[in-house]
Amino acid sequence: MADSTDAFRYVGYIKLRWRTLATSCAIAVTLALVATLLMPRQYTATARIVIDPPAGADIRAAMAVSPIYLESLRTYERFATAGGLFQKAVERFGLRQLLGNRPIESLQKSVLRVEIVRNTRILEIAATLPDPQRAQALARFLADETVEMNRAIAMQGALDLVEAVAQEERRAQARLQETDAAWSHMLAGEPVDALQSDLTVAAGLRSDMQHQIASAELEIAESADRAWQVQASMAPSTSRARLQELRRQLLALDRQEAEQQKLLAQRLADRDKLESERKADEAALTAMEQRLGEARGESGYRGERLRIIDPAIVPERPSSPNLPLNLAAALLLGLLLPMIYFTLEMSYQEQRAGSRRGEFRAVGEGGR
Repeated sequence: MADSTDAFRYVGYIKLRWRTLATSCAIAVTLALVATLLMPRQYTATARIVIDPPAGADIRAAMAVSPIYLESLRTYERFATAGGLFQKAVERFGLRQLLGNRPIESLQKSVLRVEIVRNTRILEIAATLPDPQRAQALARFLADETVEMNRAIAMQGALDLVEAVAQEERRAQARLQETDAAWSHMLAGEPVDALQSDLTVAAGLRSDMQHQIASAELEIAESADRAWQVQASMAPSTSRARLQELRRQLLALDRQEAEQQKLLAQRLADRDKLESERKADEAALTAMEQRLGEARGESGYRGERLRIIDPAIVPERPSSPNLPLNLAAALLLGLLLPMIYFTLEMSYQEQRAGSRRGEFRAVGEGGR
């Protein structure tokens, strides 16, 4: 009951002073209106850029936008807020003449606002200036330069990749040329056909010698059977000498043939090794040429692509000062401040009245 009584007393106390409240609200609204009308008009133009995934990316992966990916897109905010780009805009649009000779950091903070719209791939570039046409031109300029900067960086990255692959391709081609030169030198300096022909001839001679040896051995055997004949007394000696000579020639032929076979095997092994290297170098060169073609074909599709979807329009309504917001805030203050004062005044009066009643009570009890 005491709280209800206090509330009624407070409402009644406020009602008695409604003129003061109305006067306070009127003064606050009037001052806010005058101040708002006297404040310089500021116009905000906003350009919007959509950040598309790389053209070569899987469409399913492109649709699965993760918070980490969206956070990584904030990198493009740094493109639009680059100090060099804003310095270029200050000189291009004469912002110092328009806004005063202020530090460029202060100008950028007051003029430019760049952000990725929450949970989207849209980059907003907002420029605020007293001149609406210049604000629109500044926002459009920054958007164009941001897109161009991203395109230049992507193109430079693609060119660097193509150049790196091209260098690898040139090295592979040089290795193949060296291998081809070594192959030609081997064909000229280490022939195989002549050795194979010599081995074929040696095989024929060997066969003839073996046949002659067999004939000589047969002749010696027959001469032994005819030893009783006087004419044949010298035949075995001649046949044996001839047989020894044939065997000596056969051994020499075998040694020569063995050396030629060893040399032929070595040359064939060297050829096989070099041929394997040639095939490997040819395969490497083919792979590098294919990779180079792919790198050149994909040079325009690496990295995110930026497209301007809203080039900004010339604003017709000022973004500041906000007249309705200022009047509402003034009205709220015009009500709130007097009510706080009345609350404190009412509390003070009640405390004072209570202390007086206590004094009167004490005086009355003392008189008894």
